[in-house]
Amino acid sequence: MAGDVAWQTWGASPLTASQQERAAAGRSDAWSSARSDVPAPRGAAPVVRREPAFTGTVAVMAVPRFGHDWRRVVRQGVDEAAVLNSAEAGVGHYPGTAMPGGIGNFAIAAHDTGYGDAFRRVGDLRVGDAIHLQTADGWYTYRFRNFQWVQPTGVGVIAPVPEAAGARASARLITLTTCDPPYHAQEREIAYGTFVSFHAGAAPPAGLG
Repeated sequence: MAGDVAWQTWGASPLTASQQERAAAGRSDAWSSARSDVPAPRGAAPVVRREPAFTGTVAVMAVPRFGHDWRRVVRQGVDEAAVLNSAEAGVGHYPGTAMPGGIGNFAIAAHDTGYGDAFRRVGDLRVGDAIHLQTADGWYTYRFRNFQWVQPTGVGVIAPVPEAAGARASARLITLTTCDPPYHAQEREIAYGTFVSFHAGAAPPAGLG
């Protein structure tokens, strides 16, 4: 058992991470190519799509703080086998939470270690860091705001207004959830961000190649 854990952490996981990044880059390039001739109006309201079916593609995520080439496909659902452990995805969208750009809480999950280490560097985020989401409609940018640590049962963090059950949302938020500390799962590390802009063009936001 220890050997399997070691292989997944130090052997298979880097290979999975490379596969996940290639899959995300391919999806991003396809969307950008499809929008290359589409005018990009300034100040347009964010396009908010409906949730796709289980394992459908929600977005491509890019976080400069995690690395220049860090990209992941965000799929619908947080099932481990179909989404979080997938070599074509790695990040999952909690069903029933907001979609990119929507009012409420766009809540997502990924492993901190193993199966691509997608959220291994969540703890490196600094206030103001950009968190980008790309869809077929363009680019959505959020800015990191703060951390929180909760027990695994602390599902209030993915509520429309985090930790405020029943409250009506008026802001556009993003919530990243992962296990903490690394290689264990005693707690959940939560990173919150706020929406700042939507760009309908094909070109990525400043700071992304």
